[in-house]
Amino acid sequence: MTAHADTNIRPDYDSVLQTIADYVLSYDGISDEAWDTARNCLMDTLGCGLLALRFPECTKHLGPMVEGTVVPHGARVPGTPFRLDPVKAAWDIGCIVRWLDYNDTWLAAEWGHPSDNLGAILAVADYLSQKRAAEGKAPLVVRDVLESMILAHEIQGVLALENSFNRVGLDHVVLVKVASTAVAARLMGANREQLLSALSHAWVDGQALRTYRHAPNAGSRKSWAAGDASSRGVRLADIAMRGEMGIPGVLSAPQWGFYDVLFSKTNKDQKLKPEDQRQFSLPQSFGCYVMENILFKISFPAEFHAQTAAEAAVTLHPEVRDRLDEIDRIVITTHESAIRIISKVGKLANPADRDHCLQYMTAVPLIFGSLTAEHYEDSFHQAHPVIDELRDKMEIVEDERYTREYLEADKRSIANAVQVFFSDGSHTDKVAVEYPIGHRRRRKEGIPLLEDKFRNNLATRFPAQQCERIFALCKDQQTLENTPVHDFVALFMI
Repeated sequence: MTAHADTNIRPDYDSVLQTIADYVLSYDGISDEAWDTARNCLMDTLGCGLLALRFPECTKHLGPMVEGTVVPHGARVPGTPFRLDPVKAAWDIGCIVRWLDYNDTWLAAEWGHPSDNLGAILAVADYLSQKRAAEGKAPLVVRDVLESMILAHEIQGVLALENSFNRVGLDHVVLVKVASTAVAARLMGANREQLLSALSHAWVDGQALRTYRHAPNAGSRKSWAAGDASSRGVRLADIAMRGEMGIPGVLSAPQWGFYDVLFSKTNKDQKLKPEDQRQFSLPQSFGCYVMENILFKISFPAEFHAQTAAEAAVTLHPEVRDRLDEIDRIVITTHESAIRIISKVGKLANPADRDHCLQYMTAVPLIFGSLTAEHYEDSFHQAHPVIDELRDKMEIVEDERYTREYLEADKRSIANAVQVFFSDGSHTDKVAVEYPIGHRRRRKEGIPLLEDKFRNNLATRFPAQQCERIFALCKDQQTLENTPVHDFVALFMI
């Protein structure tokens, strides 16, 4: 018998895949808080997409791959006239949702934006709802969309709790692809074997690098990467539903699996030492924890680690706006993740570079008292050289407590503090904000403002009567949940 051969015993599916599949197919413990938060999340996510349609750099990506294509029961892209196949529709919806960095956020060992999965969810649900109605069957209803959002949030968020993909150079959209694949397959009616197959293909795909999120290569791909991932999730779910076999050991296969190839430290000959091997950690069961604790971006379209810095800067604006030329230095006290992701010096090349710069996102509200998507545009930046003058005067300091409480399950703060020192020796107070207004701890304060944000975003695209009709429906939990998906999406079309 030769020793130069692999043992060809096909394994069972990796346990992580089985855990996800069983959760998606059988979980029924969704809390009232999660349902309500999902409704608010649906409103906010769609609103962010509508606002992005004001920017040509976003809209140039939208529409059919082949002009004039007609898709029966085509999935629709809110705020546009497009009816597309579900794969391209998921891409487009995901693109507009993420473009302005204004939709929800989850922060842990890995970061991300779970509402990115709405691209896959809404595209598949709208298509299936139209198709079923045309066949005289019961359509999908918005409750199905909300449930899918809760499940997708949980998959992406729990996988992010202790598994840092950014530490090995991978982008967090890998989790969007996995979560979108799972819920898209579920909406399509997948059984357990089909769901496991789909999930395995999501992991075996080549995964996106974080290169486009970091200096000196930050660019607009970060604004469509999640749409690309959610679209891929729909495609992989469809492939699995056609009977494609799965890859059971996709994570754990020695040398060839995800853990060894992409998630562990390797040396030149690719042989792993035991201490360098990594596998996923699932510190808690899947439930509805992530949706209950999701972070909303309410005040600013800005990378979330800078939200509290921007809020502190707005507070200081009245005190510094008339003394900008007297500023000697600005001290930003922050947490380790913010330093690693968005602290940068030097020239900022484009809007995507600016909305991932802690110093820029602090300077603008110090100077102007607000921070909007327009403040990242080239024309605005070039017209106000004082922004870069203040950036050059900034010092970034880590507070170890901020770093520690960022990861503590009962806190999950995203703290920043800003203090301005003047050339005459005087200084402002140190203004600290530990929990952004979109945090669960500030829900009572935040939801009315989230609703205002949604109203304002609707008004950028639709006449007043249509805005009021949409808002009234979205405020009514029971009526909304029972509304057919295709009727709901029709309200957002032009």
